[in-house]
Amino acid sequence: MNKIIYSLFAVAALSIPPVTAQTVTPGEEGMAAYLMTYFSDSDHSLHFAVSDDGYTFTALNDNKPVISGDSIAEQRGIRDPHIYRGPDNRFYLVLTDLHIFGKENGLRDTRWERGDEYGWGNNRGIVLMRSDDLINWTHNEVRLDKLFPEEYSEIGCAWAPETIYDPKEDKMMVYFTIRKRGEKLPGGIDTDKKTRLFYSYADADFTTLVTKPELLFAYTDSTIQVLDANICPMPDGRFFTTFVAQENPAGIKIAISDNINSGHTIFPDQIDTEKGSCEAPNTWKRIGEDKWVIMYDIFSIKPHNFGFVETSDFVHFTPLGRFNEGPMKTTNFQSPKHGAVIQITTEEKKRLENHWKL
Repeated sequence: MNKIIYSLFAVAALSIPPVTAQTVTPGEEGMAAYLMTYFSDSDHSLHFAVSDDGYTFTALNDNKPVISGDSIAEQRGIRDPHIYRGPDNRFYLVLTDLHIFGKENGLRDTRWERGDEYGWGNNRGIVLMRSDDLINWTHNEVRLDKLFPEEYSEIGCAWAPETIYDPKEDKMMVYFTIRKRGEKLPGGIDTDKKTRLFYSYADADFTTLVTKPELLFAYTDSTIQVLDANICPMPDGRFFTTFVAQENPAGIKIAISDNINSGHTIFPDQIDTEKGSCEAPNTWKRIGEDKWVIMYDIFSIKPHNFGFVETSDFVHFTPLGRFNEGPMKTTNFQSPKHGAVIQITTEEKKRLENHWKL
C-alpha cells in the first residue's frame, strides 16, 4: 500500500585506463551543498546530515531520526539507507527492512525474523521511498519472496539496496545483496549462505520491483561473499562499481564496466587503507572539482567510524583518514553507519534546515 510519510518524527594504484574526459553531474552548476544519509544501530532509523563544503557535516534534528524506522518497515527498523537524485529531479531512498535487535526491543520472540535457520540478520524485504522535496516521502515495503516466489521464496536475506537510473532502459535500477538459501553454482560449489550482488528494475512510480533479480556480476572466487555494491557513472561513460569482498580483512574493491549491469572487470586490490574490515562504500563527487570521494563504514573498530579516500582518475586513491581524524569532520554526531552522499542546492539545504530547525 502506497503511503505518504511526513518527516515529523523524532524521529594504491590499480592498473586500469585513466579517465581523461571531463564530467559535470547533470545540474551540478546549481549545486552548492551536500546531504548525507545514514542510520544508527541505536534506533534503526534514518538520519540526515548536511555540509556546505563536503568536509564538515552537521546532523539535522540534533542527530535524532528524520524518519523513524518503525514507521516504514515491516520489521520495525531500517538499515543501509541510500539516497539518489533521479533524472526527474526527484529523490529516491532505498533501505534494508531489518531490525537486528528485534528480540531485545520486544518486537519478536526470536533473535532474527525466522530464528537462526537462515543465518545472520535474515530478512526478506527492502523499502522503496520517493520525494519531490526531501521532506515528504512515499514509501512501500517490498518483499522479494512474495514478488518472485519461484526463485526467492526461501531467500536468506536482502540487504543494502541502492538505486541508479539506467538510461538504456529508461528505468530506475535497484541493486542489492542477496543470499539465496541452498543454491549451488555449476560445478557443485555450494554457495549456501553466500551473499552475492543482484539487480532489478522498479516500476515508474517506484512502488515495487517489476523484474526478477538477476546477477550483477560473479566474483572471481565463488567461495567469497560479496556485498554492498555502489555504482557511480564515470566521466567517460563507463561505470565505477565499489563493493565489499569478505576476505581477510573484508575491504573495498572496485569493478569497471562499459555497461551498468554487465561486463565488469574486477581488480584485485582493495582501495581502503584499513587494517581491519570495512563495508558500505559510497562514491560521490565534489562540486565543481574533478574529485570523487569514496566513503566507507569501518565496522571493525569501536566506536564505528567512516573512512575516506579520494580520486581524480579512478586509478589512484588518496587516503583522507577517518571522520575527525583528518580533513573530514562531524560537528554533532558520531558513529554513523552505512552512509550515502548527494549534492543539493542552496534552496534544498535551507528547506531541510528550516524544517529541522538547524
